Amino acid sequence: MRLYELLIIAVSLSMDAFAVSICKGLSTGRPRLGHCLCCGGWFGGFQALMPLLGWLLGARFQGMIVSVDHWIAFGLLGLTGFNMVRESRAGEAEELNGSFSPRAMLPLAVATSIDALAVGVTFAFLQVDIVPAVLFIGATTLVLSAIGVKVGSIFGDRLKSKAELAGGLILIGMGSKILLEHTLFS
Repeated sequence: MRLYELLIIAVSLSMDAFAVSICKGLSTGRPRLGHCLCCGGWFGGFQALMPLLGWLLGARFQGMIVSVDHWIAFGLLGLTGFNMVRESRAGEAEELNGSFSPRAMLPLAVATSIDALAVGVTFAFLQVDIVPAVLFIGATTLVLSAIGVKVGSIFGDRLKSKAELAGGLILIGMGSKILLEHTLFS
């Protein structure tokens, strides 16, 4: 996987966390640097952990499904992207409190990184060098989430659904690209 493809995936996966960070910034009012780093640390850490877990799972079963791995990658990325698009269009206002305690942040970090688990499974099929990939995804999410808290305090709810929509469409595009490369060009 090329660096620009990994960057696209990292930014796409970060969009859920970015959207929730915007809400956290909105609910906080005037966030401090500690708020931004806390949010970024939680979301970045889980966005790094989940693809690693997915990769371990995918690597274990890779030999059994190597002939259909591109279809699995397409399906997982497509479903993840479709779900993100659907959530962006739902128009439901998320109720978030301004707390940055572990009790408040842990469920949000897990919820925003579930899609990264599916992407990690596809990484096993694509023979991605996992350590640099998960570090890159985690760092990207950390930075975007920290920025999201500040953006949320300034711009509020207007960017949340657009971020989720963009991330979902990009993941669908990446899944389609993988399918086309493996079916048409191999």
